[in-house]
Amino acid sequence: MAANLESLKHISPDSGFPITIHPHFSPRIRDHVPPEPIREEIIPEKDRASFADPEKRALFAVAKPVDLTESIGTVLENVQLSQLTPQQLDELALLVNERGVVFFRGQDLTTDGQVKLFEHYGILDRHPAQKDARHVVIRGSREDHREINKYTPWPSGEWHADTSFEINPPSYSLLRMEEHPPVGGDTAWVSGYGLYDTLSDAMKKFVEGLHAVHTSRLQYDTILDLWGAGPNRPPIDSHHPAVRTHPVTKLKALNVNTGFVTGFAELKKHESDKLLDFFNLHLHSADDHSVRWKWEVGSVAMWDNRCVLHRVIPGSYEAPRRGIRTTVFGEKPFYDPSSEGRAERERRLKKAATNEQSDNSGVKENPINTPA
Repeated sequence: MAANLESLKHISPDSGFPITIHPHFSPRIRDHVPPEPIREEIIPEKDRASFADPEKRALFAVAKPVDLTESIGTVLENVQLSQLTPQQLDELALLVNERGVVFFRGQDLTTDGQVKLFEHYGILDRHPAQKDARHVVIRGSREDHREINKYTPWPSGEWHADTSFEINPPSYSLLRMEEHPPVGGDTAWVSGYGLYDTLSDAMKKFVEGLHAVHTSRLQYDTILDLWGAGPNRPPIDSHHPAVRTHPVTKLKALNVNTGFVTGFAELKKHESDKLLDFFNLHLHSADDHSVRWKWEVGSVAMWDNRCVLHRVIPGSYEAPRRGIRTTVFGEKPFYDPSSEGRAERERRLKKAATNEQSDNSGVKENPINTPA
């Protein structure tokens, strides 16, 4: 299915393939009037992770954490989300801040229970195409995105953080799977902490001075045609820091995604395009900072849009895929020059621990590395 369905009616006599028609050729796209205004900035309540025990003793007393990779992704075993206390939910948020995405299997949550649980984390957000005020239904992706990108203005199969173009992009998202094929329909996440860390020092300094242009315009046109849904709000462009500081961990994360970012405010067009080409390569080659999750009915993933990107893996499966996603508003993205990268922090703490151990042993390092 082409996102601009009108294109399929216009076949080139030379190639036999559709001629790409601008989306606004379609009256359905051109004449749509969103029922809601563009949002104003809000100041959310203090992040629930800020109230957590750093050691997460209450959560780990009832759940066994199993890390899936060094950089990102943890499964919590032997626990039901529906049974967690407010303190354990706060500690779960902190774990999500640190590991990016946390997974559960065999959960007994209902939609009502999921909504109630997630309201613990803030004000429920609403996707531009979401009709139910509490949640959005997430289905699979069976299109050939390599082909469909010829006709759609929005690269719908690309890495993204949920609605990163909003003035207040979401902080936490939770997806619970109700129907799923036995094979296919996986979701992958990649760490924004890791994406930042693996840049050269020179590139880090350069990108930290930029604002990425996050736009909903391309998605706005596409969902009217491909999803058959009228967006609730007008399209918006937001200039967010290309590197953002996480409000809880105080770590730097790359805030550039190929799904919604179209350029950089401070750069000229060709400069932006070349930098986006690099980030496309950077995201798609970050296997050492990514995790891929195989869903089952009853599986749940909770992630932090401020420090991870994700994408659904397309497939040709026939069985239905249906999940319920809830999100909450986050803070407006910001960059704090005094924040640090995750790898930088690990090196600093390791050095401090080594120095402390040396001091405690009574052995002093020779600062000029010459015989004593």
